[in-house]
Amino acid sequence: MSFNYLQVTTEEKMAVITINRPKVLNALKYEVLLELQEAFNSLREDNEVKVVIITGSGEKAFVAGADIGVMANLGPLEAQKYIRAGHETFDLIAAFPKPVIAAVNGFALGGGLELALACDYIFAVEEAKFGLPEITLGIIPGWGGTQRLPQAVGIGRARELVYTGKVIDAQEAEKIGLVNRLFPADGFLTAVQAEAKTLVQRSLVALNMAKTAINAHLDAGGPAGKTVEIQSVCICFASNDQKEGMAAFQEKRKPKFTDS
Repeated sequence: MSFNYLQVTTEEKMAVITINRPKVLNALKYEVLLELQEAFNSLREDNEVKVVIITGSGEKAFVAGADIGVMANLGPLEAQKYIRAGHETFDLIAAFPKPVIAAVNGFALGGGLELALACDYIFAVEEAKFGLPEITLGIIPGWGGTQRLPQAVGIGRARELVYTGKVIDAQEAEKIGLVNRLFPADGFLTAVQAEAKTLVQRSLVALNMAKTAINAHLDAGGPAGKTVEIQSVCICFASNDQKEGMAAFQEKRKPKFTDS
């Protein structure tokens, strides 16, 4: 497989997908989302792969979020296309018939945390940071964060993180159940691969059925929540506060919201 924004390697029944945009902290623009879909669709058919690990290039970030440079000037209809692409990508990962591990090697913010939440496990370096800071930009999480975060940490903590945009460290993330396990940065990916070998030894049929059963419980509420999330974030893109929030981010100043 050849990609512009991803690196994909396979070894010992494991595939490693590395999002390779380190200069922008591996931000997820539309084309990256499409490449992730292509990669996962290919790995679905690869009988030599039983586990997929997804990580970010460089030492600073797993994925620092959506690409603000792209998002800042989107209107509601353009935003809907971008948001739907993210949902389609993360839903594909969440329903992928093989275990998917997020190897969080740094910042996992906004869309980066939403990507990690779509995975089965989240392993992280001890220096990792997690958060959904969209509210500070005048929008809300739009790629499943309002749906999957409450399932991971409970409704109360999810509300706190979404309403405030608070960023938490890896230790707190592990404490509240967001992260499965922490590892030192030195040798991180090797440690994650060692953990993944346990899954490689299991029956893929049984793993697939286990994931299907757990997902059936998580999806019991149906697609209504995701539909509301998409509609809500697109409404935000019609607001003055969205324009102000993203302009302030790019200009590195505090936003002046007018509640309009």
